[in-house]
Amino acid sequence: MKDFLQAIANRRSIYTLSAESTITDERIEEILTTAVLNGPTYYNSQSSRAVLLLGANHAKLWQIVLDTLRPMVAPDKFGNTEKKIATFAAGYGSILFFDDTDVTSHFMEEYPTYRDTFPGWALQHNGMLQYAVWAALEAEGLGASLQHYNPLIDTAVQNEWNLPKSWQLLAQMPFGKPTALPAPKEKEPIETRMKIFK
Repeated sequence: MKDFLQAIANRRSIYTLSAESTITDERIEEILTTAVLNGPTYYNSQSSRAVLLLGANHAKLWQIVLDTLRPMVAPDKFGNTEKKIATFAAGYGSILFFDDTDVTSHFMEEYPTYRDTFPGWALQHNGMLQYAVWAALEAEGLGASLQHYNPLIDTAVQNEWNLPKSWQLLAQMPFGKPTALPAPKEKEPIETRMKIFK
């Protein structure tokens, strides 16, 4: 439990990554598999999906992002965009998180009383999956951040890796060995964020 709480406390957005890993590819797969199989989902829907990109596939993702953004960003400002994307591409790999909208739509039809809440619940359990993976990578000495270039890159990602059209991209998580620690972050007093009644 102490290690689990420490991983939660240590988890930060890390933007300075190297193309190295502190663990084997098999261990990365084990972390992702365990999180996907065991994460909580509404009505046991299991609509979360994940894709692990390593090596050339990881590099291809961030090239897709660059190619997508290039015509959308003014040329005189694209240099900054390119530098930012390069920090993600410099990592060891990326994890893509999706919701299978076919599954979510099925539950919307099956339980019309809660129809409007299912998309929000899908986001909630996908967020829990993302957080579990992030904390687990941190516990193994890897740094990560969460990026959101969706929906701009959705079609290109689906086409590149032949993913089902029903998989809605929700987030991208580049990860790798940290090359620098993040700056300290100020936290709001816990008294303003939590209440306890005994």
